[in-house]
Amino acid sequence: MTRPHHLRHRRPAAAALAAALALLGTAATAGCGSGNDDADGRARPTTATTGAGGQAQRQTQEQARPLAVIEGQHQMLLTITGAVRDPGGFLTVRGTLANQGAQTLEVPAGLRGNESKVLRNGQSLGGATLVDYRERKRYYVLRDTDGRPLTTTSVDYLKSGESIPVFMQFPQPPDTTREVGFQLPQFDTATIRIGP
Repeated sequence: MTRPHHLRHRRPAAAALAAALALLGTAATAGCGSGNDDADGRARPTTATTGAGGQAQRQTQEQARPLAVIEGQHQMLLTITGAVRDPGGFLTVRGTLANQGAQTLEVPAGLRGNESKVLRNGQSLGGATLVDYRERKRYYVLRDTDGRPLTTTSVDYLKSGESIPVFMQFPQPPDTTREVGFQLPQFDTATIRIGP
């Protein structure tokens, strides 16, 4: 059976059209590429991805910024990195204590404060206090039943350039208090913001 003349040419034309569309599809796909492919064909991050990563990095850096950097006597430096409310009703202040001097430093006994129970338990940061200016209250470092302060202890010496992590626990101010004054003997006073 012989096909009509107009049907005999439809199949080659359809094949040619399909080939042309396939070629256009490949070109369109290539044109939509990021242009950031490596020689081995693996895609590199695009500008948008890098930008998002940069924003995340900036957010991390902002979170890592200290709440306060406080200079003390004998070239000591206290950097406060956090003041966070704990579920148990405490406020924990964390940071680092550093010796910026050229010589090994004997950490001053005055950082312990002057309470007799605290003094009996050796060197510490037990003299630290928080001041709630809004409520007009002062908070002292918490003590356990034996009078030991809930803070870093046994800090006797710091070598030149050495820094150590420190913490201090206080009673938690009311939820409405967002900022407090931080005081440690022989250091400047600083205002710090309380985290969640």
